[in-house]
Amino acid sequence: MILCVDPDADALAATEAALADAGFDTVGCGSLSAALERLDSTMVDCLVTEYELPDGTGMELIGEVRETTPDVACILFTDTPIEVMDTTAVGAAVAEYLPKEAPDARSELVELVEHSLVFRSQTAYPVPENEDARLAALARYADDSEALKASFDRLTELAAALFDLNTATVGLIHAHEEEFIACHGADLDTLDREKSICTYTILEEEVTVIPDVRDDPRFNADGRLEAAGIRFYAGAPVVTPDGQAIGVFCLHDDESRSFSTRDRELLKLLAEEAMEQLELRRQLREATGGAPDV
Repeated sequence: MILCVDPDADALAATEAALADAGFDTVGCGSLSAALERLDSTMVDCLVTEYELPDGTGMELIGEVRETTPDVACILFTDTPIEVMDTTAVGAAVAEYLPKEAPDARSELVELVEHSLVFRSQTAYPVPENEDARLAALARYADDSEALKASFDRLTELAAALFDLNTATVGLIHAHEEEFIACHGADLDTLDREKSICTYTILEEEVTVIPDVRDDPRFNADGRLEAAGIRFYAGAPVVTPDGQAIGVFCLHDDESRSFSTRDRELLKLLAEEAMEQLELRRQLREATGGAPDV
């Protein structure tokens, strides 16, 4: 669904018509407050907004969207020059800018919407190309996280002892957060996805190892990792039988360290064991019509 916001009724109708002709479902409104109401009741994939709104600005609207749904593509489609806009409302958030006065502006808008939805390039974290299928697969396994914790706590305790490090976790990667269903050596419940190293791990087929996060340009400016005592990281994707990475078996420590080929093999085996337990529980749940007792 594309949310189009423009106080000019004729311009709004023309924008919606161009997107509808390209096969998109659209919903339109003319103000910041009306757009926020729509966002509360409608699943939106892309926001196309004017800058000047009767009760605020398109930048303010983008800032609100980024707070709640950071992977929604946002496009400023406006007559207002970018150099006169107040961008303080969005901070570091990413948005596309397209002048309405450009030749073939609405054709360009359609192409920009298509590109933004395919590549999801505006998110504060990387998203797999098969994200929708991945989330659909996750839904088959993540229906009762509390019931999973006892068995997975044993796995993470074994992992911490096996590798002689501080922390081992099993996390499920949801649309906007990582949910920890087991955690040995730390007290973690959920973590915003943009703050999680594991969201990068699900992009890879093999084990991800970061001997020292201070040497990795993706994370060396993140003071939260240092505050949490995370210097070393290793993570193996938890992959469903049909190939969807729904989570990560993760290790970290407060000191940098190496991780051998054999270590990688063992961590991958632990991730496979975690997936086997998830699959077994799914099969038992379907066979019995409810959650398994163990």
